[in-house]
Amino acid sequence: MLDPSERLRAHGLHVTAQRIAVLRAVERHPHRPADEIARAVRSELGTISLQAVYDALAVLTQNGLVRRIQPAGFPALFDPRAGEHHHSVCRGCGAVTDLDGPVSAPECLAATAAAEFEVDETELLLWGRCHTCRSRGDALRT
Repeated sequence: MLDPSERLRAHGLHVTAQRIAVLRAVERHPHRPADEIARAVRSELGTISLQAVYDALAVLTQNGLVRRIQPAGFPALFDPRAGEHHHSVCRGCGAVTDLDGPVSAPECLAATAAAEFEVDETELLLWGRCHTCRSRGDALRT
């Protein structure tokens, strides 16, 4: 995999210390909100405003380097895997996990085709409880 500065250049972006640090933080802490990413960036750079982190995340998301997901009841979370993939969300601890492999929904695709709607991206969130929460009998998040 290319290092962060090479990845930024490959997408035609200016390479800045802030963008590199934000990209690294998202890679080290997947599925985390902006405030947690900001804390990780501050540990690397020393200082950065939350707004600068939001700005960098917006640029990285718009240019396909980071994926933004927002499960119901959660703040926006940022995923280093920008390509199309799906997630599971634990109702116990809130853990978000990447899911690999295709998910087929022929009825949905047929309905969108009938409505003359062109699908350009899919996102599937599977809700439940992870193995750890089930085995501990943890209560569901509210």
